[in-house]
Amino acid sequence: MSTPTSREHALLNNTKLDLATAAALTAATAVTFVLVGIGSALHHIQKVDDSFLRVMLSHRSGALTAIAKVFNVLGTTPVTWPVRILLAGFLAFRRRWWHFAAFVAAMVISEALIGTLKHVYGRARPPVHPLVRISGASFPSGHAVATSVTVAAVVIAFVPSGWHRWLWGLGAGVFSFVMALSRVYLGAHWLSDAVAGTLLGTTVALDSALVVQWIRSRASARAPAPAPT
Repeated sequence: MSTPTSREHALLNNTKLDLATAAALTAATAVTFVLVGIGSALHHIQKVDDSFLRVMLSHRSGALTAIAKVFNVLGTTPVTWPVRILLAGFLAFRRRWWHFAAFVAAMVISEALIGTLKHVYGRARPPVHPLVRISGASFPSGHAVATSVTVAAVVIAFVPSGWHRWLWGLGAGVFSFVMALSRVYLGAHWLSDAVAGTLLGTTVALDSALVVQWIRSRASARAPAPAPT
């Protein structure tokens, strides 16, 4: 996977900050999934979910519904997968193999987790008439996972480290948050489904990048030094 460093920036640079962020997100994701799996904890979570759903339903309007449905389309497979394939193809064409590996790993792992976790938890959807077509179990939100993992992986792969990456990361986070809320607004998911999905997608993207960066660093350390000229 050798390639000129000018063509392939480091996936993650600030090791301490990156590790701390990844650890915090991984812990938050794990705690969320554990709590939803515990009956007594889920009872309290469900109260929050019920209250939030009522708020969303009470604020429905034509304009907000139209916007939410646009986000629904953006998170569907016919939209996300062509975008992912196009971006992965670009990384491969540019021979940015480390970024390609991290990007593809994040997509594959997240997709495998969505179906598996939905089957394991088997949570029922909200007992309301959804404004969009739904299928399968409710937890976690597949739209939230797909959106957050994709935008986070895109920022890591295409934006070099620096203040501008933080801005793009903030934008990606806002987009993922709005996508998550739109799923609750449409009656397709509970709030905890959306939160868990967003956490999971972001965590998978960051952890995949960390692992690939670690492998890359190890490979660079083992590489022979260039011969003196």
